[in-house]
Amino acid sequence: MRGGIWADLTDLVLPADCAGCRARRPGLRHGMCPECVQTLRALRPGPVRPVPAPAGLPPCHALGVYGGPLREALLAYKEHGRHALARPLGELLAEVVAAAVDAAHDRTDRRGARPVLLVPVPDTPAAARARYGDHLNRMARHCARRLRAAGWPVRVHRPVRAAPRPDSVTLDSAGRAAAAGSAFRIRPGSGPAPPGATVVLLDDIVTTGATLAAISAVLTAQGLAPSAAAVLAATQKRHRR
Repeated sequence: MRGGIWADLTDLVLPADCAGCRARRPGLRHGMCPECVQTLRALRPGPVRPVPAPAGLPPCHALGVYGGPLREALLAYKEHGRHALARPLGELLAEVVAAAVDAAHDRTDRRGARPVLLVPVPDTPAAARARYGDHLNRMARHCARRLRAAGWPVRVHRPVRAAPRPDSVTLDSAGRAAAAGSAFRIRPGSGPAPPGATVVLLDDIVTTGATLAAISAVLTAQGLAPSAAAVLAATQKRHRR
């Protein structure tokens, strides 16, 4: 599925600063410089697990560690208005979904009759306003488009809404868990899932896993237990010396 991602990325007409390393180069017209594109292109999805993992966290896959060009591209997209990056980032997320579904089920079953339901973690209303829309929902649409082009029976489903909560950057692990536990509600009129669907949670970054575990609990109570979670980046826990 990677065939068109980098061609799409080079078609973006963005500011002259590379979204991956922030270097300004004469004549740079692409979202990322060739070196950062090559770095992201070399990443391969793999399983990740926070330590300690919160109860109810589904198996999780990530494209890579939250650092380098991947971190900078996510920050440029989320915090600095580089919304055109939703497409290449969403298509990279499709690679993670493929790996997560492969791990959850037999590889031969992934393109068969079993539908795949992508459930993006919703932004709070305040975050969506600050970012001119739900950033993860934008990525999810491109993710689903890439998977459908590869023959997957997939659609985006948004059964959960987010309530206002503190910025997770200011919270420790216990604070994140407490905030996440009461932060999500089932959206009225969201509709049922297709019978036998594989539910995959989508997020941009996993840190403690509290958010994914909280949404998983809400969905499980509604009969939509997630089989896996797919994220672009996973933070690494720093140990004090």
